[in-house]
Amino acid sequence: MRFTLLILAIGLVAACDTVAPVGGPDFNTPAYQAQREAQLAGQGYTGNPLLGPSEVTEEQLGAPGAGAPLPTGENADLASATAAALASTSGQPTYVPPASTVEDPINNGISDEQDFDAVSDRRTIESDAARIEQNRQTYEVVSPTAVPARGSDGQPNIVQYALNTSNPVGTQLYSRAGFNLQAKAQRNCARYPSADQAQIDFLSNGGPQKDRKGLDPDGDGFACGWDPSAFRSAVNN
Repeated sequence: MRFTLLILAIGLVAACDTVAPVGGPDFNTPAYQAQREAQLAGQGYTGNPLLGPSEVTEEQLGAPGAGAPLPTGENADLASATAAALASTSGQPTYVPPASTVEDPINNGISDEQDFDAVSDRRTIESDAARIEQNRQTYEVVSPTAVPARGSDGQPNIVQYALNTSNPVGTQLYSRAGFNLQAKAQRNCARYPSADQAQIDFLSNGGPQKDRKGLDPDGDGFACGWDPSAFRSAVNN
């Protein structure tokens, strides 16, 4: 019985030595380390090792028609420099994507005149001097001229009349006689396109002392509700 138990114990110990660790291979064994070194060196590795410079294809670089969009902006410059370096080391013709030729959509339509680096690439001291001289030749000085004199068309100047008066609208200064003066004024004032035109006609026909057309029923000297306050305020301010 004891001999049988001893034989079973020896068998169990032997089985433990041959079973691989749970969860994967034993990374500390010399055999696995050698296999790993071979994989890193590209020998005996069945996965996807890193491609060398001579193995890079146009499709992997994003050549036109390969389904990959061309890089733009700073990425285009970086991709162009990387592809050029690969081509020089491999000795084989390699597609080099062009530098950024697509206008940056963020700054599209915005002037870069305030960007010193951008302007310095396009302009020189000589070109700026030529532009200044060209602007001087096209510069035109406009001399001020005298204000044209007010035309003497024979009509009363309602602005001057407003400034020569001081009574508020509705304060009677002149006597008015007749019946239904307000109704008559309402009918006659409707014939004028504006109160200014009514005031000019009123002054042209004897106003403010006389009101031949019945335009100033309250006798304040202002026809058809014409108000001189705007002209007075303009002068006072």
